[in-house]
Amino acid sequence: MVNDHLSNFITKVRNGYLAGQEFITIKQTNSVEQVAKVLAEEGYLTAVEKQDKELKVTLKYNKKGPVVMGIRRVSKPGARVYTGIKELPKVWGGLGKSVLSTPKGIISEKMAKKEKVGGEIICQVW
Repeated sequence: MVNDHLSNFITKVRNGYLAGQEFITIKQTNSVEQVAKVLAEEGYLTAVEKQDKELKVTLKYNKKGPVVMGIRRVSKPGARVYTGIKELPKVWGGLGKSVLSTPKGIISEKMAKKEKVGGEIICQVW
């Protein structure tokens, strides 16, 4: 069985929001840390902190409830999804964002458009 840390992270974030948790902790890997930082920069998470070999991810809420209405993994081990910047699909009618793994690193959809690079769609959040 493949140990997919990104899928575990995305599932923990989704479940954390559904349960109304203030924060989640997950095993720290470079890819998980970079995706979490991109989500924090885009305003979907409050903070990302390293604690020993774990990441403490503080979830973000507003007066109406969770900031994240949905998050899903797109590329999976064995089923990778690649796209050019012009073919990047809209997430939730343009209200959501994609996180991509590109030659410039793991970046948000907005940065990918700015840098004019495509890549593997890791996840989508709305």
